[in-house]
Amino acid sequence: MRLDKYLKVTRLIKRRTVANEACDAQKVCVNGKPARASYDVKIGDIIEITLGQRPMKVKVVAINEYATKENACEGYEIIV
Repeated sequence: MRLDKYLKVTRLIKRRTVANEACDAQKVCVNGKPARASYDVKIGDIIEITLGQRPMKVKVVAINEYATKENACEGYEIIV
């Protein structure tokens, strides 16, 4: 699954266009490297998002094409 779509489906970023723009501005890193929106997300990847005041670091644990509001957070695990 594309990185921008993954960020939207898991609700880490609200809209896919915002996720796309964040990737273009190099505010999203995967495994320590800036990633493009077309990056193919794999289980085990570490995604770092630096939007706003506090950066977020998550580990991909599942990839689902669709997710409801209740189970959207099952696709990742927050790393401190």
